[in-house]
Amino acid sequence: MSALHPIDALIAQLPKTELHLHIEGTLEPELMFALAARNGISLPYADIASLRAAYDFNNLQSFLDLYYAGAGVLQTEQDFYDLTWAYLQRAQADGIVHTEIFFDPQTHTARGIAFATVYHGISRALETAEAEWGMTSRLIMSFLRHLSEEDGFAVLEQAMPYLSGIDGFGLDSSEAGHPPSKFQRLFARCRELQLPCVAHAGEEGPAAYVREALELLQVCRIDHGVRSLEDATLVQRLAAERMPLTVCPLSNIKLKVFADLAEHPLRRMLEAGLVAMVNSDDPAYFGGYLGENLLACRRALDLGADEIVQLVRNSFEASWLAPAQKADWQRAISHIVAAWQVEQAL
Repeated sequence: MSALHPIDALIAQLPKTELHLHIEGTLEPELMFALAARNGISLPYADIASLRAAYDFNNLQSFLDLYYAGAGVLQTEQDFYDLTWAYLQRAQADGIVHTEIFFDPQTHTARGIAFATVYHGISRALETAEAEWGMTSRLIMSFLRHLSEEDGFAVLEQAMPYLSGIDGFGLDSSEAGHPPSKFQRLFARCRELQLPCVAHAGEEGPAAYVREALELLQVCRIDHGVRSLEDATLVQRLAAERMPLTVCPLSNIKLKVFADLAEHPLRRMLEAGLVAMVNSDDPAYFGGYLGENLLACRRALDLGADEIVQLVRNSFEASWLAPAQKADWQRAISHIVAAWQVEQAL
């Protein structure tokens, strides 16, 4: 066995936060089969191996087709609790101390599952993680952009009794053909509720979608945003405004946004002064949770310790933690880095 790379040891030690994580995208094949059996649902796969073999996507839509089919096994509040708890256990093992997760209520309400069932299952798991480990979290309700704006307004109405436990709103699903402008009225309503908004843009969609998300939806974070580099003026704006970009490298490779991780623009984004960070997106489908994403990027892009630390610091900066909490974690990072540097000097 080869010795652990020094920077990989640093990655393991650093506290982390994850800001781009779809809870439905953490549904591992083993849990999918277990929930299907519990709920008397037949899956169109003979076994776990054949389901994993189906995780060979040629674009975002081919992934979404399987993603939405898999979500069908989620039926009860306990199912949503078990799904979320399984992710949180992996997050803790990766050193994540704060997570901001997306959930897609329309994926479930369209199947006749009550909003309350989804919300309470996820929230209960988040509360357990904070009580047991001190892991903090925020819950972001995402709208499905392949559906109509009217559908978005309808599910927002269903969410109203639970707004005290919802920390913000997002926009995800199929980007091509569904520009942010399609949801301008809906996001205006969300902002009236005085909750922050984010949106997926600039993954399979063009840099122009990032501009729309900024100007029409008035988001405070861009999810993905890798195609922003196609527009130099946009890059300057993003850097000047310190607009966070929640990048998901292994997801980008799995969905053929880039052919190889060595071609990924993550390093160039940092060099351009962008507030980029690493996240796992839908790790059950894309083969890597947060720690694996960081390790893979370190290897493929030959990232140095300074770049890894900057990615982690950017994530805390971009989080919705209180300023004092952010400052505490930034100091903790400084202490860990200092100790690691002493070890390297010995």
